[in-house]
Amino acid sequence: MKYIFRTSLLLLCILYTSALLAAKVDTVTTFSAAMHKDIKAVVITPGDYSSRHKYPVLYLLHGFSGNYSDWVKKDSALASLTDAYHMIIVCPDGDFASWYFDSPVKAGSKYETYVAGELVKWIDQHYSTIAGRTGRAITGLSMGGHGALYLAFRHTGTFGAVGSMSGGVDLRPFPGSFGLDQVLGKYSENPERWEKNSVVNMLHLVTPNLLSIIIDCGADDFFIRYNNKLHEALLNRNIPHDYTVRPGAHTWDYWCNSICYQALFFHHYFEKNNRF
Repeated sequence: MKYIFRTSLLLLCILYTSALLAAKVDTVTTFSAAMHKDIKAVVITPGDYSSRHKYPVLYLLHGFSGNYSDWVKKDSALASLTDAYHMIIVCPDGDFASWYFDSPVKAGSKYETYVAGELVKWIDQHYSTIAGRTGRAITGLSMGGHGALYLAFRHTGTFGAVGSMSGGVDLRPFPGSFGLDQVLGKYSENPERWEKNSVVNMLHLVTPNLLSIIIDCGADDFFIRYNNKLHEALLNRNIPHDYTVRPGAHTWDYWCNSICYQALFFHHYFEKNNRF
């Protein structure tokens, strides 16, 4: 009886300690002055979060037709990464099809200004963060993969590391898909907009070794050929990066696996460039 009691007490202590260390998932409401509206985001903090410490932040973007809650709904293990690597994860809302830039044609779609400016500022004001580029990384899936590279390439003073999972890195082959004509206008009428907003054409903005870059895509993904071309273009410009092709397609099974590798990559970047 005494053995059973001690064993039960030990199990209770373990469960209690695990509960104390469990990551906290919150939905917050932020305000975008650029778009004159409230926008939600998911913020995941590690179980040992304390205002006495400064934490790096990983901004994690959703894909086309998704929203801020996609990642926590689809990936049950996502929150555990904050405990494993002592980082904050922020999942912004990027609208149905914003592609994370400021649209030249759709009024009220200014998600570059929001994510890279307004949201980053809000997070730094409301959480204990490493408020500098060495304490920030950004990645995402599909539309969000494009968005992460787009924002990091254009805002190297804000983000020090960037990733893309199955990213739509070249917009031009999809003139009638993914809501792109809603935010860029028709390709036949405004091809220059599609050219300059495609990540594959933005490498002139990247200084070698300034950004820590990780890109991956599934071998059976319909975006694989464009990611391969981006990889070759980065090599031609001598821009260091990690590039991986794994078995898989454009699916949540692939992305839930991929984020584990990318989170580790960003953890190594944060450890190397910050004192914890």
